[in-house]
Amino acid sequence: MRDPYSVLGVKRDAPADEIKAAWRSKAKSIHPDQNRDDPNASQRFAEVGQAYDVLKDPKKRDRYDQARKAAAQKHREQTIMQQREAAREAAERAKAAEKLMEELAKAEARKPQGAASGKPADATAPEAPEDMLERIFGAQARQQQAKTSASDSSTSGTAGTSGNGTTSNEAQAYSETDASGDKTPAAIAAAGSFITSLFKRLTGTSQVIEKAPDITAEATVTVSDFLEKKSVSLTLSDEREVRFQIEPGMTHGHVVRLKGQGLKIPGMQRGDLTITLLAARSDNFRINGYDIHTPLSVSLQDAVLGCETTLLAPEGEISVTVPAWSGSDQTIRIPGKGLYDDKGERGDLVMEIRIVLLEKPDEKVTDLMRHMRQGLYL
Repeated sequence: MRDPYSVLGVKRDAPADEIKAAWRSKAKSIHPDQNRDDPNASQRFAEVGQAYDVLKDPKKRDRYDQARKAAAQKHREQTIMQQREAAREAAERAKAAEKLMEELAKAEARKPQGAASGKPADATAPEAPEDMLERIFGAQARQQQAKTSASDSSTSGTAGTSGNGTTSNEAQAYSETDASGDKTPAAIAAAGSFITSLFKRLTGTSQVIEKAPDITAEATVTVSDFLEKKSVSLTLSDEREVRFQIEPGMTHGHVVRLKGQGLKIPGMQRGDLTITLLAARSDNFRINGYDIHTPLSVSLQDAVLGCETTLLAPEGEISVTVPAWSGSDQTIRIPGKGLYDDKGERGDLVMEIRIVLLEKPDEKVTDLMRHMRQGLYL
């Protein structure tokens, strides 16, 4: 089941009477009898009933809140563990790179000595990365690297890649050790693959720069924030506070990418911070694309005869003309009152008509409806 608070459109600290009122309003608007053309009406009606069943009972509501908090905490812990794992893998790469740099420096230092001794030119030629791998890690590393290269060639079309540009098999191999703490053949092969690629970069055959993983976050934004293009402040899990400006084209579900604000790992290009914008839940307004939807309550007689009424919109009170014979499946659109798109133009304010009965039963209305059902007209 979806989040019951979202289903009913109430805040998480909403009191019981507000939850009950929201349930009644939702149940009336999506009742299958009022939405016979909607094949999903029964399912949505049942979902609203289940959400109210959870939130109306204090014990059930408390259990749900506790379970949700525990799930959120678990997600945060998993994110921290992933970040630590990425940092550990980066540290291993840095150690391998440091060894490679030392070997390259030694090779450069031997060149003048070889030339002075009159040795042939091929004696001072740069050492192949495979030979360097064998000299640093032993013959086992070269043999395992050769096997891995052959395997990678046959499965290159199916290997996945992780966010830092290495294959998922390579990333997994970095974490494999034997009982004594030494690297397994798979780990040695992964290190060798990394050294080979780094060797190519240092010798000018590749200019790819490793990038640290991105950090993902969510920011809740109100309709007013979208319309006024306000600045949004967000505190990350590492206690950093970032700010960004709402711009035209941003709406519910939009992803904001802040370059260089992600995970910071020594020796790697810093990742990005991606923030998904979520429109704040409200009893009065919801966002669909660049349109702002809001319910418009109309009495039975006004729906039949039509009327002039007022509505409190996000930017103030506006006058609305309700046409005669308006049903709950109809909407009234006011152009140019929605959110700003990426061209600077605005969506619409969409008013969804909701027919509201009198607070107390009226005998005349009841009698009229009974006659209409039976086909008797006075």
